[in-house]
Amino acid sequence: MARFRYKLQNILSIKEKMETQAKQSFADAKRKLDLENEALEALLARKREIERHAVEILKGDLDMHEIEDTQMARIIIDQKIGEQRLNVSKAETALENARSQLEEAVKERKTHEKLKEKQFDEFIREENRTESKTIDELTTYTYGQKVTENG
Repeated sequence: MARFRYKLQNILSIKEKMETQAKQSFADAKRKLDLENEALEALLARKREIERHAVEILKGDLDMHEIEDTQMARIIIDQKIGEQRLNVSKAETALENARSQLEEAVKERKTHEKLKEKQFDEFIREENRTESKTIDELTTYTYGQKVTENG
């Protein structure tokens, strides 16, 4: 039996490598998004602490310097939260881009695998036809030999 050789195996191998790279890029983008979300949560927790502190300051003796410091801390934390939300948004966009690239790489690999499978099926059919033809020829030859021996 002849050996099956897929003519586009190099391309299929490249597509598999591209898919692996796309998976890695997607995982990296997911990690980045998780880190950005954690940083945002930390900033929001810090803002809650500042707001609790501001309420406590107002309940006790009024210290204008501490009240001003707390107001400034609120303003700064709000700016940082805004920047961090922008970072989260960018990370989400990067994740979506990585997801679409991964989907495309998977689609291309599957397409080439289907082509390989179809070519393999055609190869098997051709081998079966060849084998059947060989068996027919052998049977005809054997039958012809018996006829000449008996005749």
